[in-house]
Amino acid sequence: MADTVKVTFVDAEDDSKKRSTTVERGKTLLDAGHAAGIEIEATCGARGRCRTCRIKVLSGEVPPPTIQDTVQLGHEEVRENFRLACQTKIIADTRVVALPPKAESGHQILSSDTSVADDARMTLDCGVAKHVTKATTPTDEHHQTSDWEETLRVLPEDVSQDGSLEVLRKVPSAIRTDGGQITVTTFNNKIIDVEAGDTSEHIYGMAFDIGTTSIVGSLINLTTGENLADVGGVNPQAVYGGDLMSRIAYAQFDEKKLATLRVRALNAINNFVKDACKQSGVAAEHIYKIVIVGNTCMHHIILGVDVTYVGLAPYAPVIRDSLAVPARDLPLKAAINAQVCLLPIVAGFVGADTMACVLATRIYDSDEIRTLVDIGTNGEVVMGSKDGLMVCSAPAGPALEGAQIRHGMRGALGAIEKVYIDDDVTCDIIGATPAIGICGSGLIDACAKLATAEVMEPSGRLRRKKREELPEKLQERLVDTSDGCHFVLVEEEDSGRDEPIVITQADIRQVQLAKSAIFSGIVMLQHVMKISDDDLQEVMMCGGFGNYINIESAVKIRLIPNLPLEKITYSGNAALMGAQMALLSETERDRAYDLSLKMEHVALATRPEFQDIFVDAMTFLGPDTHVGNSQSEENEMVAAGGAD
Repeated sequence: MADTVKVTFVDAEDDSKKRSTTVERGKTLLDAGHAAGIEIEATCGARGRCRTCRIKVLSGEVPPPTIQDTVQLGHEEVRENFRLACQTKIIADTRVVALPPKAESGHQILSSDTSVADDARMTLDCGVAKHVTKATTPTDEHHQTSDWEETLRVLPEDVSQDGSLEVLRKVPSAIRTDGGQITVTTFNNKIIDVEAGDTSEHIYGMAFDIGTTSIVGSLINLTTGENLADVGGVNPQAVYGGDLMSRIAYAQFDEKKLATLRVRALNAINNFVKDACKQSGVAAEHIYKIVIVGNTCMHHIILGVDVTYVGLAPYAPVIRDSLAVPARDLPLKAAINAQVCLLPIVAGFVGADTMACVLATRIYDSDEIRTLVDIGTNGEVVMGSKDGLMVCSAPAGPALEGAQIRHGMRGALGAIEKVYIDDDVTCDIIGATPAIGICGSGLIDACAKLATAEVMEPSGRLRRKKREELPEKLQERLVDTSDGCHFVLVEEEDSGRDEPIVITQADIRQVQLAKSAIFSGIVMLQHVMKISDDDLQEVMMCGGFGNYINIESAVKIRLIPNLPLEKITYSGNAALMGAQMALLSETERDRAYDLSLKMEHVALATRPEFQDIFVDAMTFLGPDTHVGNSQSEENEMVAAGGAD
């Protein structure tokens, strides 16, 4: 019996288009798809916990369904030869069609819409300097000198004498062109480039926030602080898992898979650099500094550092220091002259993106107690003031980004982003097109409105008793199936796919787990620091996702505490803003390192009271609970029997 089998992938819309590959018997169809160059997503990390890798076997021996196949796809689809590619091992030559979720386009990518250079507290000291001077070439063979020595002789004394091989290669041509006039570029007094002529007006840099879901960046003039171009898109690593632990699991103990993730991220950054240069007319060789922030997993992957032990207790990073490495060492080929700077890591999964948020919000300089919450697949919570900061990681998972949700998707065209419920349901759709799914902000809104309308109990269970008390149209939208109860948000005839858009009981449970992680992180820090809700003066919601959330809905589902709404603010893409600050100012980059050493990390799982807090946080506010009470007002209402 041959040890290899042939797998043919047929295009879902044109069966004349085919792509075949040969793989080892026993490999999964997901492995075969990736080998064939087909982008089959597995947002759950190939653990059979979502439907994104759904395929249909057209011919060949059909493997028996796994439990995960049946749970995710249902008995009917399994009978029709639908399978999860991540769970289906290949036992014979097979023809299949990949049936991923409806293609997403027009993703909402939040860049920084303010110039950090406008902050009067900012010092523009990017560390990059250009020295325009004139060097002479050796004129006598008895003169014991060299091109490099003559170059160094005309530079300030504090410039390092060391030069990289790449710089040395540029010197002979540079000093023999344009009458010997040269521009020597330094970063923190280390020579990083030598050019002929005067290029002193061209000093640029880029800041990148590499998130689990998306990558955003800005091209900035390092002399003036002007933002010249914004770029961004979906993180291409997403096909290997929608959350950090999925990607860590993918790459654990496997250097080749780590390299796959790294190459995908670096290729994306290279393309974004080229895009930004095209938008602005800037030459890529004049980008001299790049600051990258991201969580610990993204930080290590970019560096090509093993993430295996980040995913195992005690979740220790390989390095926490602030780093600066030549772009060619990564390699980041689109900006070959740049120094790539990575902000420090605090501990565990509290990474460089959190330090960037701390810089941007200046929470470290606050007279009053404040909290910043970076909501994403891996949420972080920072709480404190100038008297000290505590921080924790709140692993929300990918549900709030639309992953592992029956009709979940990212914030893109066709995504339900707002939900309204009275006697019936209406939805706002991104792009005003027929709905093809629901994104995170829509999920939060849907859960909040279902709780308010009493379609869902405070426990999170879709209503089963006394449904006749609901408006007739809401009753009709509650559907019991063999796979459990679900609520129809958009009927099939109004949707952009061949089925209604629903929120299932399982979806609600995923939202509960995600929102409870964030809420518990906030409450746990309050508990450790002995801070009441009344003492908490502001909750700053950071990140691309956090800025699209309806605050009232976030409070209603208990994603964040029930504070007066004026205390809850949006802080934009604080991670990108912090990266921009570190790009423009070495003072700010040094500050990030100093702060990272002083911040106290709270490991939630090691706190005995955390489990009780987490379980309590699973509930939703009842229909009669007023959103925006102070804690003291809410306590009075609970005592009077006015809250659920």
